[in-house]
Amino acid sequence: MDAPPEGTVESESCNEIEDEKSGSDCQSMPAYMNSVLRRQFLQQMVKTLPPAVQNRITALKNLQLEHLQIEADFFEEVYKLERSYQLKYQPLFDKRKEIIEGTVDPETQKPNWKEPELNSEDKADLDNIDEHLQDALKGYKKIPKDAKGIPEFWLTVFRNTAILSEMVQPHDEPAMRKLTDITIKYDSGHSYTLEFHFDKNEFFTNTVLTKQYVLKSTVDPEDPFAFEGPEIYKCTGCTINWEKKMNLTVKTIRKKQKHKERGAVRTIVKQVPTDSFFNFFNPPEVPADEEIDDDSQQILATDFEIGHFLRARIIPKAVLYFTGDIVDDEDDEDEEEFEGEDDDYDDDEEPPAKGQKAPGNKKQSPNDCPNQ
Repeated sequence: MDAPPEGTVESESCNEIEDEKSGSDCQSMPAYMNSVLRRQFLQQMVKTLPPAVQNRITALKNLQLEHLQIEADFFEEVYKLERSYQLKYQPLFDKRKEIIEGTVDPETQKPNWKEPELNSEDKADLDNIDEHLQDALKGYKKIPKDAKGIPEFWLTVFRNTAILSEMVQPHDEPAMRKLTDITIKYDSGHSYTLEFHFDKNEFFTNTVLTKQYVLKSTVDPEDPFAFEGPEIYKCTGCTINWEKKMNLTVKTIRKKQKHKERGAVRTIVKQVPTDSFFNFFNPPEVPADEEIDDDSQQILATDFEIGHFLRARIIPKAVLYFTGDIVDDEDDEDEEEFEGEDDDYDDDEEPPAKGQKAPGNKKQSPNDCPNQ
């Protein structure tokens, strides 16, 4: 068998297939092509089919288009159902808020659920990490016995979740301790608004900060077969009324300048953007008929992911993220992704450690300052 073309990498699976099917050219198999090449190859392949077969494929795609239209209607009904069930959820969320804030202290209760039993393997793992857990717990902030409600509930939920923890900077935490609730309001049309409720604080005068997400669930006539269900395509933040000198999204820098002729030195003080959770409420604007730059596109993509995560996971199941009954497996996913990737490195380059991504793949977050 001829050597593969320069710049290509043969997979073990490909070699196994070639061993079993001698004479087959694995490089020409669509499954081992990149997505762009695969699409072009398959489209050209269809054009080589007999006209009668091509007509049958056209008929199938027309059926598929009808299916997509029905699917779009299905998602529209699902959205209406979500809106109606939100009214049933809300009384439970109101009770949750009262308990967290301490306005209501529930009577002593027994769990109405059965705790899962640990198997021998899980018990062995716990024994191995118990010492590390104890060290970590020693540094954990102790809550007074006479504490009201559940102190720092929402900040703890953010800290316990990888994607949200990345958003909160150390200088944000005093303000985040004043976060008392996160709610969702389904608006007229196909959109929803996340509402972040804050107690009185020294940073801003707003009692509620909002972030609206607008969805679309229609089949694009220009690219109908790309439809995969509802998607967020626009979001709008709000204006934060910062107290004087308390804006957490900017930092003050001082720079000395020397006059060229007189030699006099002056200090220039100016404010520059900085990373903060509160940048979340100032997303990049999406022009109506213009393309946005790659950095803004990446921030928006992550922003949309976070908006969906808050709506679908955090708001309905916050206590389970607080207690660890639900943990996100982002680190495990990163390791799996790395193990499945083939990256080329020069001989004098150090490959990334296991679980790390290659340089240049840093995921940009909505808490990154927009002007960086």
